[in-house]
Amino acid sequence: MLFGRTKTELPTADQALPGRPERPWSLGQHLVLGTPVVTDEVPDGMEVALFGLGCFWGAEEIFWQVDGVWSTSVGYAGGITPHPTYDEVCSGRTGHTEAVRIVFDPARVTFADLVRRFFEIHDPTQGMRQGNDVGTQYRSAVYFTSPEQERVARELTRVYGDELDRRGLGTITTEIRPAEEAGYYYAEDAHQQYLAKNPFGYRCHANTGVKFPA
Repeated sequence: MLFGRTKTELPTADQALPGRPERPWSLGQHLVLGTPVVTDEVPDGMEVALFGLGCFWGAEEIFWQVDGVWSTSVGYAGGITPHPTYDEVCSGRTGHTEAVRIVFDPARVTFADLVRRFFEIHDPTQGMRQGNDVGTQYRSAVYFTSPEQERVARELTRVYGDELDRRGLGTITTEIRPAEEAGYYYAEDAHQQYLAKNPFGYRCHANTGVKFPA
């Protein structure tokens, strides 16, 4: 029993749901880009970025429109439960955040470009929520895949944080961790490219309204 805890508190290992040993659903091609959704084998010359920034439906739509992005997928990262379902993540008992995994060509769009975009399209000061969406699965996160990505993420977080502080808009709460430690589990097919399948679907773009400083 989870007496006393709420959906804004991360569960401990003994509180987390058990999950399952492997992904129980299959995934096909990217509905918009025509590339694979499952991209565990990253093509030569490509890099991976992994972000949490609130509801993954609207976030994925923004990133698949970026020139240089080869594929996107949505899933669950940063928690405990292996291969969770959407309902399990929404229960607050997996520890995961809704995440967008981006495979990109760094010759066309840099990781720094993606981080700047990441900060502009959500509010990184809200802790366990984005706008009216409340819960641990809506927290802000950058899960880096290399030492260089970590350096860039921390430096740009400092720069944007200084700008928000100057404007009195709060302190950044973005979680920055290695992607290998955070893990990533692909979400169900219905959630992949959700807004291409449901053009009038829900988009949460809570943000500070502050452009990244030049």
